Amino acid sequence: MSAREFASSNRERKSRFMNWLSKLFKSGSSRGEVGGSAHHPQLLGEENMIWPAPATSWDDRYRAQKEKEELDRAIELSLAEEFRRPYGYRRPADNDEQLARALQDGLHSPPYPAHPPVPYYAREVRICGGCKRNIGYGIYLGCMGTFFHPECFCCHACGYPITEHEFSLSGRNPYHKSCYKELKHPKCEVCHQFIPTNAAGLIEYRCHPFWSQKYCPSHEYDNTARCCSCERLESWNARYYSLGDGRRLCLECMESAVMDTGDCQPLYHAIRDYYEGINMKLDQQIPMLLVERQALNEAIVGEKNGVHHMPETRGLCLSEEQTVTSIHRRPRLGGYRLVGMRTQPQKLTRKCEVTAILVLYGLPRLLTGAILAHELMHGWLRLRGFRNLNPEVEEGICQVLSYMWLESEVTTRFGSMPSTSAASSSSSSSKKGVKSDVENKLGEFFMHQIANDASPAYGGGFRAANAAVKKYGLRSTLDHIHYTGNFPF
Repeated sequence: MSAREFASSNRERKSRFMNWLSKLFKSGSSRGEVGGSAHHPQLLGEENMIWPAPATSWDDRYRAQKEKEELDRAIELSLAEEFRRPYGYRRPADNDEQLARALQDGLHSPPYPAHPPVPYYAREVRICGGCKRNIGYGIYLGCMGTFFHPECFCCHACGYPITEHEFSLSGRNPYHKSCYKELKHPKCEVCHQFIPTNAAGLIEYRCHPFWSQKYCPSHEYDNTARCCSCERLESWNARYYSLGDGRRLCLECMESAVMDTGDCQPLYHAIRDYYEGINMKLDQQIPMLLVERQALNEAIVGEKNGVHHMPETRGLCLSEEQTVTSIHRRPRLGGYRLVGMRTQPQKLTRKCEVTAILVLYGLPRLLTGAILAHELMHGWLRLRGFRNLNPEVEEGICQVLSYMWLESEVTTRFGSMPSTSAASSSSSSSKKGVKSDVENKLGEFFMHQIANDASPAYGGGFRAANAAVKKYGLRSTLDHIHYTGNFPF
């Protein structure tokens, strides 16, 4: 197409477009007049008064002029854009009416285009797990589904913020690694150091079944002292007392320790009274002596009858005539040792089936009493003609009497004043006839020892005898043993 033909075609299109626009605006202006004509009079009520129609205000004329100028400007811009395009990309002439209609609609639209509203998504609300306030904008920490301000993420043990890259968790509580180790990693109750891990990287320790004392396994082989009464290992912070015969005693057991034969006599008579109270009176006086470990071991060698509890025998019921070295005068404390102890040899002659009862000195009152109750039962059986009993039966029934006496002492908060007040001059609680919480706890431990003894005679025999006594009663069980030599089934 030549340039002349192109210009002619363009003039024709523009002429058609302008004619269409003029028609559009003329129809619009005629619709806007009252009654179709501005010069027709208006009739008001019955007065037939004629008033001229209100003239168009200056603001309306100014607004119409502005709209016309904006329309002309839009047309010019549209045509200029059209001529700038290559011929193959121009809009067809048939679309000119659509363009004019769009421009007309735009004149009556709001000043701003009506875009679809942008949806508003509320920002997630994060509540600090420490201060319980909204975190808002800024840095925050997340742990197990909970958010924290950095200064609010604190150690559950010390309360200070955790700033390290690594921390420990116990449940939902965070800890500094050092605080967690101090709190959760077990410490040895002997050396007071963290218990080391073994070759597999696991924490391995020993624990006493009753006292729950945790300690390093090495202390079982490094000559750490153990209390001869309660079996607890000596702590490096609290030294034990040395009894002079290789035994050591902890401070709690030392409080009520019975040190010589004179101190033990009231306790001995109290246990005899206990036997009489359960209809098992001892008709003969049996001598009772407190001795050292060496003297007891020598007496064991000379004794032909009986089964002795190894590795430590703490009491003995003698049937043979012997000379025994007993403790005549109690020692006194000199630092962590006992000094000034006086002993004397004593020849024991046999006047009945029982020669004497020997008990280790320096043991707590309740343990001394439990040993006396056990050995007195041996004496009662021999005096009543119970002969040739197998070890499980004889030691088992003797352990039952020891357990029964301990149970009567532990379950009552107040002991018998006349029989226990002078049992140990070193124990203020015993002087008043009132057992302390420490002494009661020791009594529970001695009962635990009897009930959980692993030896066949003392442990197995006690459990069989105790079951028979609970089912048939003590007297019926003793009668059955006397006739059959065994426990009733």
